[in-house]
Amino acid sequence: MKRTTVNVAEKFSLFNSQWTPHIIGELNGQQVKLAKIANDFVWHSHEEEDEMFLIFKGTLYMEFRDRTEVLKEGEMIVVPKGVEHNPYTKDGEEVWVMLFEPAATLHTGEVEHERTHNNQQWI
Repeated sequence: MKRTTVNVAEKFSLFNSQWTPHIIGELNGQQVKLAKIANDFVWHSHEEEDEMFLIFKGTLYMEFRDRTEVLKEGEMIVVPKGVEHNPYTKDGEEVWVMLFEPAATLHTGEVEHERTHNNQQWI
């Protein structure tokens, strides 16, 4: 088995685009992605896939229909499949997140939005 070490901080330095996940790894049908996000996103769900967010930098607000979870650096959340959610940041803060999700996961589920990016690239 070939072993490949990935420097996550270095990978974050390779892009500036927001709300555009970049793939850095793959395992067991799952992709590991990095994204920089700021401000509002879009309400969406993933009918067949759970999605995990790990916060590397900043504070992420994960809005659900019945509550909002506040995630700080070093914290994570798993959004269960089928659960509508809307990640966002406040006051223009840029937040760096690592995502774990099945490779087939559509960025904004069935919702088409100007922020939808389903053609995600490896870095």
